[in-house]
Amino acid sequence: MRALHVRRGRVLDPASNTDRELDVVLSEGRIVALGAGLAAPAGAEEIDARGMLVVPGLIDLHAHLREPGEEYKEDIASASASAAAGGFAAVCAMPNTTPVNDTRAVTELILERARAVAGVRVYPIGAITRGLEGQALSEMAELREAGCVAVSDDGKCVASAGLMRRALEYARTFGLPVIQHAEDPTLSLGGSMNESVSSTRAGLRGQPHEAESTIVARDIALVERTGARYHVAHVSTQASVWLVREAKRRGLPVTCEVTPHHLTLTDEACLGYDTLTKCNPPLREAADVEALREALADGTIDAVATDHAPHTPVEKDLEFDHAASGIVGFETALPLVLALVASSRLTLAQAIERLTAGPARVLGLPGGTLAAGAPADVTIVDLERAFTPRADTLRSKSKNSPFLGRAFCGRAMLTIVGGTIVFDGRAEPAA
Repeated sequence: MRALHVRRGRVLDPASNTDRELDVVLSEGRIVALGAGLAAPAGAEEIDARGMLVVPGLIDLHAHLREPGEEYKEDIASASASAAAGGFAAVCAMPNTTPVNDTRAVTELILERARAVAGVRVYPIGAITRGLEGQALSEMAELREAGCVAVSDDGKCVASAGLMRRALEYARTFGLPVIQHAEDPTLSLGGSMNESVSSTRAGLRGQPHEAESTIVARDIALVERTGARYHVAHVSTQASVWLVREAKRRGLPVTCEVTPHHLTLTDEACLGYDTLTKCNPPLREAADVEALREALADGTIDAVATDHAPHTPVEKDLEFDHAASGIVGFETALPLVLALVASSRLTLAQAIERLTAGPARVLGLPGGTLAAGAPADVTIVDLERAFTPRADTLRSKSKNSPFLGRAFCGRAMLTIVGGTIVFDGRAEPAA
């Protein structure tokens, strides 16, 4: 493996409080040196990073890769290409595949396919319950041994309090965090958008805020009883943020993530019945967006996660009530977060921390830092690069994004995984 010498970039590593012009040397899959004016190893490939930002490889805690079972929407190869183009060096794969990732065989298949692709790192997340049916717990010990880094029934809430308590107790035995899709189905009742003035105007059935926050409150009480690690997926409401903040204040092992689209759009985006804005949890009101931004800045929210959810026009070009929920997010996540920096809602260090060290800490993943000895996962960002995502430029097989055609400033130019360049956008024209 050829060594890489990244020269004279602005190295921003929140994990080590580093923010200055430095060189980074990568060799044998590790970061071997970080310093000013370093000599390049013999035969090393040099990367001139002057004027660019050099950060740890981005980590996505929440993505749907669709393989096995729905490769017509996405597969591990296309997902890896899309993630790398967005600056992600590692992604966590949710278990709602076909078949569900609730056995060793499915976990090993995902890992085998990821190795064959040789792109970004893929960390499988196993199911909490068999078949995501909310009835019987999966064999978590087997999933852990096979390589799962957490368990979740994402897309479906573990609605039974008794089952959730047993899941937390069982997962704690094996050191697995439990990731909850917080949605009380008796309250959400299949609502296709947020319950608000906007849903009334649109004439669409809505999901109330309480469908999320009541589950979060219940689960935090169970965490206090069990001591298990608990993570709220795609938090979306002001009340949920308050609950997580209070749980952290009391020292409970509770974390959460937020998506770029919940930080950016309100439920008013659904008034035009554009199914590209349909997601679950639904887009919320302006007060919720403001609370999410504040919580991301103050550290209550630990990570930005894409909830990358590919769908084809077959699932999206329907009436709003019947269309599939989900947004592709790998290639727009970083520009959307950088837009919050440009509007002074986040500092640049906060933004990078929530995309690197934050997610690594939540699930105990390698990476998230540029310290010597860390995995050689690096993302190089041009903060001034014009970027307008279009359907014909997205690497994902699916194009279901409400941000197509939106002009951004800033994007990943190189993504390096284990010392190998897996995305190089330097020769691409600005768009």
